[in-house]
Amino acid sequence: MIYKIDINVDVGEGIGNDPQLMPYISSCNIACGGHAGNAETMREVVKLAKQYGVKIGAHPAFPDKENFGRQPMKISSAALYKSIKTQIRSLLIILKEEHARLYHIKPHGALYNLAATDEKIAIIIIEVIKSIALPIKLYVPYKSVIADVALKNNISIIYEAFADRNYNDDLTLISRNNANALIKDENELYNHVYNMITTQNVKTRFGKEVPIKADTFCIHGDNSDAVYLVKNLRLKLEEKGIKIS
Repeated sequence: MIYKIDINVDVGEGIGNDPQLMPYISSCNIACGGHAGNAETMREVVKLAKQYGVKIGAHPAFPDKENFGRQPMKISSAALYKSIKTQIRSLLIILKEEHARLYHIKPHGALYNLAATDEKIAIIIIEVIKSIALPIKLYVPYKSVIADVALKNNISIIYEAFADRNYNDDLTLISRNNANALIKDENELYNHVYNMITTQNVKTRFGKEVPIKADTFCIHGDNSDAVYLVKNLRLKLEEKGIKIS
């Protein structure tokens, strides 16, 4: 059987490794001012993505740079809707100027995690996408609330799994407060991803094999070893005949 997957990375977050990551990924999620990023960083990453033929995504977050968008935020539905829409629009303006297109949207951090289980948050994100009125795909976790809401609203989804994160039995991510939340060993990361691709199961923190579907796999760009991990993962998957696109 021939497998084909996408590898995505969060970029434009001020880490400084975007040029090194781009040759090894097939799609990117560009921070657009919520947790990180500004017009200058967005433009730089858009140009890099064009240079390497990488699909471009918007990476909106809670407007909380202090906590890098990784903490739930008390914010009204109206304010959150406005913030997410403003973030995506700011990237769309740059994409138009650079003659590039928006392929997908992937919420960041706490916004992503909450949308997986909280219908109220999920609906806000879906309503923003509907208001933009472009054929945009949405990266979502398998068996998540936001996946269900998107499908009910005729939004195209792509199931995503995390290459560098460990999972609980309910397919939520292990909290970053736990020591084993992140996968930092290149062989462990490769085995984690290869298992998900070929068996459609993920081995959880308790050793249980739980069904999962994913067509795109994420490595976090702010991981200190991100470049090495992405490069190693891509080379090993291609050695197995798995296509990256």
